[in-house]
Formats: sequence, structure tokens, C-alpha cells
Amino acid sequence: MIQNLDERIWSVFEQENIVGNDLVDALNHGMLVSNLAGLLAAEHGCNEEFCTEIMRAGLVHDIGKLQLGRFLYGRNDGGLEIEELKYVRMHPTLGHERLVRIGGFSDLVLEAVYHHHENFDGTGYPRNLRGEKIPLAARILRICDVYAAMISERPYRAAFDSDAAVEMMIDEVHHFDMKMFLAFLKIVHSEQIEEIWQFAECANKKIRDRGNNKEDYDVQLNSKQLAAQIAQLRQQSQNDRSKQKSEPLMAILECV
Repeated sequence: MIQNLDERIWSVFEQENIVGNDLVDALNHGMLVSNLAGLLAAEHGCNEEFCTEIMRAGLVHDIGKLQLGRFLYGRNDGGLEIEELKYVRMHPTLGHERLVRIGGFSDLVLEAVYHHHENFDGTGYPRNLRGEKIPLAARILRICDVYAAMISERPYRAAFDSDAAVEMMIDEVHHFDMKMFLAFLKIVHSEQIEEIWQFAECANKKIRDRGNNKEDYDVQLNSKQLAAQIAQLRQQSQNDRSKQKSEPLMAILECV
């Protein structure tokens, strides 16, 4: 049975024992990566179908992390023990497996999710692929994922501004496809990035306001609330594409 995007996205994010803020943070990060990836793919000259699919991949690329929430979300320290790190590095595989079980996702999405932590110099995971053996979509997500994470607030650190994020990425540029990274720098210094920064600041403010309030953190996200947000995301995507097909979606999720 063919499912529409709303149903598939809902199936991906519908999991047991995931607290509301974990899910909201995952969705916000996915939105950042999705839109950055759409911009970068378009800048690289990828066709509309590729851009659409990589945006889907960006939205769900970290779905495997939701199964590892106790190692990742709500932490007040930045470090991970070696044993924890081993589990965290399973998240691309877990995410890929979940999407395969759900079905209906393209090979591009599946490959991008599975390989989005591969480094261009072969030091990444899960397969230690090197160079152009890494799928193009995964090389794009790798850059966008790092940048999105760095400009985002975390319980254990403040968000970096864009210039600082780029400088640190340059220090580790051997991890990235240089052609893709140079294209990404064009985006970062263009007007297209401003809406993404606005979205990031909105998400960061929610995290700052949330602080360390344990009661707030443990509020479960009602299934109807999440479904409504997914529907809003889809509707905003359709509206934006009808206005300008070449411009990636930047839908702002409502505060929860």
C-alpha cells in the first residue's frame, strides 16, 4: 500500500517512551538539516527529485537516535563514555533498519541515512567509506548535519554563531567533500541562509527557556499534537513548492 508523506513521517516518529522535548528537538534538528541539504543540493545542480528526496532524508536522518535517547537527550554534560559512544554510533544503522521496516522510502533516503556519518577521509562510520564511495546524498548530509548541530543550543553548551561554526568545520575539512563544502560556503554567505538562522534561533530560545526544568522536560507529546505538527509541515511544504519549486521548505514548527 502506498502511503503519503504525512503517514510515513508519522510512522517514523511514532515511538514508545519518547518524551515530548526529545521528539521536538529531533524534529527541529531534522528541519534544519533538511533545509540546509535542500539548499546545498540545489547549489550543486541536483535535479528537483534529488532535492526533494534529500530533504526527506534530512528530516529523518537521526531517527535512530530516538532509540538511544538516554545517551543523547536531556544531558547536562557534553561527554560520552566509551561504552555509550559505541551505542551512539549504532544510530545510522538503527535508523536505516527502521525506515526499511516502515517501507516507502527511496534508496537515496535509505543510503543517506545509513551513511550520513561517513567522513570523506575514511574515518567515519558505520562502514569507513572514503571519498566518492560515500553516496552523494550522505556527503551532503554530513556537512549540513555538523553545521546544524553547531548552531544549535545544547543543555551542556551554548550555540555557536555561524562564523565560529564554519571556522571549526574548516579545521576538520578533511572530513568533508571539498567540492560540496565550497558550495556550502556560498550558501552560508547568501541571503538564503537567513531564514534557517531564524528557525535555529527560535528552536534555541525554546531550549534556553526550558532550562533544566525536569517537569517540563518529561511532558509526553500527545499523539494528536505531533500528528498536527506533521500535517502542518506537509501543508507548509506544499504551499512553498507551489510558490517557488526551486526554493527548499522552511516550515516553522509551533512551540510545544
